[in-house]
Amino acid sequence: MKVCASTGDPEDTLRTLGANGILGISVFKQDCGPACAGLGSSNPGFYYACPSSGCRTVAVSLQNQLQNPVSLFPSDNNGTVIQLPSVAAGGVASTSGMLMFGIGTQSNNALGSAKVLTLDGDGNFSTIYGGQQIQSTYIDSGTNGNFFLDSRTTGLPTCSVSTDFYCPTTLQSQSATNRGVNGVTTAVTFSVGNVDTLSARVSAAGEVAGPNPGGFSWGLPFFYGRSVFTAIEGQSTSGGAGPYVAY
Repeated sequence: MKVCASTGDPEDTLRTLGANGILGISVFKQDCGPACAGLGSSNPGFYYACPSSGCRTVAVSLQNQLQNPVSLFPSDNNGTVIQLPSVAAGGVASTSGMLMFGIGTQSNNALGSAKVLTLDGDGNFSTIYGGQQIQSTYIDSGTNGNFFLDSRTTGLPTCSVSTDFYCPTTLQSQSATNRGVNGVTTAVTFSVGNVDTLSARVSAAGEVAGPNPGGFSWGLPFFYGRSVFTAIEGQSTSGGAGPYVAY
C-alpha cells in the first residue's frame, strides 16, 4: 500500500500559502472518482487513514469524496467559463477576471466561436510541440505557469534561483498545437520569460513556464486573453457532453 510522504513545508494557512486561495477548475464530479472507491493497484492514494500503526490508503465512496460544487448546482451546472484579460510582458501586480457557471445556459456563457477539444478518461488531450506529440496534456488554472518537457528538449535553460522554472536570457516566443480526442486542433502561441528577473510585486505574468519532463501542462498563463470553457463529465452542453475544454 502507498504511504504518506512529505514533499515540502505545509501550506495550510493564508500566510504560508501566500494567497487567499487557488482556483483549480476540474472536468470531473469528484476529485478522484471510481479509482478511489475501491482498494488495489488502480487506487492513486488520494485518501489516507492514519491510525497509531501508521498511514494507509483507504477506499472512499463517490458520495464521500470531495465534490465539484458546480455539478451540484440546481442550474448552470454543466461547466464553467474563466475569462481573464491579456497581461503585458513583465507581468502586473494584479489583474481581475470572471468565473461564470454553466456553458450555453445564459447569455454570457455561450460557446460562440470557441473550439471544443474533448478529453480522455484522465482529462487529457495532446499537444504537438517541436514536431513531438505529447499525449499527457491538460489545462489547469491552479498551476502558476505553463510546464512542459525539459531543457534538453526545448533548449530553454532553467533558472539559477527559481530552479523549477525556465529562465531564457530574452523573452522567447513559442508555438504549439493542441489536439482533442475528437481530432479538433487549435494553434497556440505563448511566451517564456526569465522568472528570476520578474519583480517581487508581480503576481500575474504570462511568460511564466518551467520543465515537466514528458508532459505538457497549460497553467494560468494560458488563460490570459482567453475565455476558457470547462465542461464537466457526463453533463450535457451546447457543445456536446463533457468532459471537454474549449477556447
